Amino acid sequence: MIVVDVALLMLALALALGLVRVFRGPSVADRAVAADVCLYAVVAALSLLSIRLGAAALLDAVLVATMLGFVATLSLAILVKRKR
Repeated sequence: MIVVDVALLMLALALALGLVRVFRGPSVADRAVAADVCLYAVVAALSLLSIRLGAAALLDAVLVATMLGFVATLSLAILVKRKR
C-alpha cells in the first residue's frame, strides 16, 4: 500500500501545480489544459482511493467524472477555437 500512498502524493502535487497553472496561465488554452490535468488527477486519485480503501462504489464516481470531463474538454476546445 506504500506505492498507492506515494502515487496519491504525486497526484496531489500534480493537482497543485495544475491549479497554479489555471490561475496564472497566460492564455485560455493553457488554462483549459491545466483544468483537464486537474480533473484527471482527481479521477486518478479516486481510482487509487478505491484500491486503497477497497470501496468499489468509488469507481462509479470515477466513471461519472470521466464522462463529465470528456464533455467539458470538448466544450472548452470549442470555446478556445471560437476565441481565435
